[in-house]
Amino acid sequence: MDGSHRRGLVVGGIAAVAILAILFVVVGAGSVVDTLLSADRSLVAATFGLALCWLIAWSLMLRTVLGSLGVELPVTTAFLVYAGAVFANNVTPFGQAGGEPVAAALISRVSGSRYETGLVGIASVDVLNVVPSISLVLLGVGYRATTAAVGERLEVAVGVAVGLIAAIVAAIALGWRYRRGVLDRVPSAVAGVFGRLERFDAESLEARLADRLRNFFEDIERVGTSRGRLTVAVALSLTGWVFQAAALTTAFAAVGHPISPAIPLFVVPLAYVAGATPLPGGLGGIEAAFVALLVPTTGVPASAITAAVLVFRGAVYWMPVAVGGVSASTLGVRAVR
Repeated sequence: MDGSHRRGLVVGGIAAVAILAILFVVVGAGSVVDTLLSADRSLVAATFGLALCWLIAWSLMLRTVLGSLGVELPVTTAFLVYAGAVFANNVTPFGQAGGEPVAAALISRVSGSRYETGLVGIASVDVLNVVPSISLVLLGVGYRATTAAVGERLEVAVGVAVGLIAAIVAAIALGWRYRRGVLDRVPSAVAGVFGRLERFDAESLEARLADRLRNFFEDIERVGTSRGRLTVAVALSLTGWVFQAAALTTAFAAVGHPISPAIPLFVVPLAYVAGATPLPGGLGGIEAAFVALLVPTTGVPASAITAAVLVFRGAVYWMPVAVGGVSASTLGVRAVR
């Protein structure tokens, strides 16, 4: 990790701690701690178990996508690789956008595939996760509208999420449509800039970039034409989202405030929009987003909501950080050997 990345991680970590501290002050730190201490331990364990099921489902999703690229991984290795990818996402700013290059390098090392193949694999998983998530949001909010009034805060959150997802999808679609122009112009433009530095040879840099971009687009096309594997991948994505929603529902039961299982189905993907902030894995921002969305939709006290969210985030954030950190280190050492 170079100096700029280290500084970015430190600044993001400080910001995350500051947001969490403000959240604790606003909702009442003492009440949150008391609620956590009185939580049902068996249900807390069940929350972590459901989070583990989510991690397994999405690791199988990554395995399925990589299979369409000709990269075959054993189930256990796929789990360790995906856990390492989640670890990278959770400790770098901007969530997936910051962790994907690290995850791609890990996939490449373990499987012996090209770096761009690993990048297409992990990026495809992130993009495919959008389809079930936006579907759950729209279905969940629609169901909510039939049983209770949809508050302004929820309307704004849905609008922001849909707008952001639409922008990402549009950017991907434009990049694909004009991929030949990208292949023709981007390598020469980048090489022209870096070629002015003594350490880079413009001609060889342009050739390498063109080759990598060509492989990247070819791999995307291979994923897109594997209809059967795409269907399985989307089904596994939906399964993972449902496991996360079930984990949040169980976390609320653990702190003594059961809620309707329908609410987490749309709150979970909505809250993750905050992961696009320059915070390590959205830490702090995502917790605040959960509380902001759950207060008006559940009627549960803010301190109890915060306690439930902390149990949930312990399962879906800190557990993958621990497991993924160990697996990334282990797989990296194994690859070097």
